[in-house]
This record gives sequence, C-alpha cells and structure tokens, in this order.
Amino acid sequence: MMYPTLSRIIFLLILILLAQFLVTPSNALAAAIEHLKKFISETHTVSASFSQALYDKNQRSIQQSNGTLEFERPDKFRWIYQKPYDQSIIGDGKQVWFYDQDLEQVTVRPFNIAIGGSPAALLAGNSAIEDNFELNNLGLQDDIEWMEAIPKDKDSVFEFIQLGFSSEGNLQFMALRDHFGQTTYLKFSELIKNPSLPDGFFKFDPPEGTDVISE
Repeated sequence: MMYPTLSRIIFLLILILLAQFLVTPSNALAAAIEHLKKFISETHTVSASFSQALYDKNQRSIQQSNGTLEFERPDKFRWIYQKPYDQSIIGDGKQVWFYDQDLEQVTVRPFNIAIGGSPAALLAGNSAIEDNFELNNLGLQDDIEWMEAIPKDKDSVFEFIQLGFSSEGNLQFMALRDHFGQTTYLKFSELIKNPSLPDGFFKFDPPEGTDVISE
C-alpha cells in the first residue's frame, strides 16, 4: 500500500490549487517568504488538521485523505493519516518511522535520508531554510500570498513545494509536485502555534507483532 505522499513525499505538510495554477506577481505584496521566515522564527511547536488531495500528471484524482500533524522544531514531527487508511509518519530527529496499521508493518529510515528536500524539512527544520531551498515569491491570488521552495538537493523527490499564507501570515495551503508529475495539495485547518506537547510525543514504539523493516 502506498503512503499518501508524505512517505514518498514525506510527507508529503498541508492545498487546493491545480498544478498549473497561475498567480499574479506583485512586488508590493510579495510577502510570502517573510511570512515563512516569521512562521519559523516564532513557532517552536505546531498542531493542525489537514485535508489532502493527490493528482496524477494528467490532473486526475488518485486519492483523497485527511489527518492531523504536529511538529516540534527542530526535526521532530508526527503526520497521521486517519482516512482512507490508518498510517503514521513519525520523525524523532534521528529516524523516521513509516507505520501502516493495516499491514502491521513499519519501515525505518535514517532521518537525514528520509527527510531531504521535503515538507518536513521545510516546516519542522531549523531556520537555515535557504541552505536547502531556493525561495521565490509568487505573488497574490485570491487573498493568499504564495511562495515557492525549490529543493537544492537534486536527489529530492520533489520538483517544488509551494506555500500559501493569509495576509495575517497564517499558513493555509501547501502544494507539492514530484518528479513523476504527481501533485499533492494540502489545506490546513485548526492550526495552533506553540501548543504544549507531552514528553515522548515523537517517540515511536512498534506495537507487538509489527514487522519492522530498516533501510
């Protein structure tokens, strides 16, 4: 069973544009990069719900899903898919766990290999985002300020990651396109900045009987 993008995607974090959408450039309102930098500097932890849509290269719908996410900077996150399948992607800063409850199987990857130029690296990483991404403002569309992050790592599975912020600087959307031409759109809701998260929240202990595969 394929993880709904964050596994390939890692995660795949968060949109509701079409892959070929156009945004109107605007120097006066080119604030999305500043919104991202402020978001990173002012948020140590985040909790949110998300809805996600995956499309193939011809813009045909492949899968709809939803779930919750939390992260703690730097490098800890939980990305939990609730529908259509119970799947979890958990990073503790050292390893990333891809857990499929139905298959009773978990795949473990080293953190630096699993993350790469991914949404998790962009949102849950440290403040040196421009070391890993080329950042460009895209302008304003429907009151949302858009920016694009292009991974500098040529081995990244993504061609680009796009983020949409409200005029108040709240993260609302994310779009990702991979090298297979598939595009993932995410929309965030109920986003809470700096919630208190319990100790051990980002630790994963495989349930008894789970098949553990290390890569």
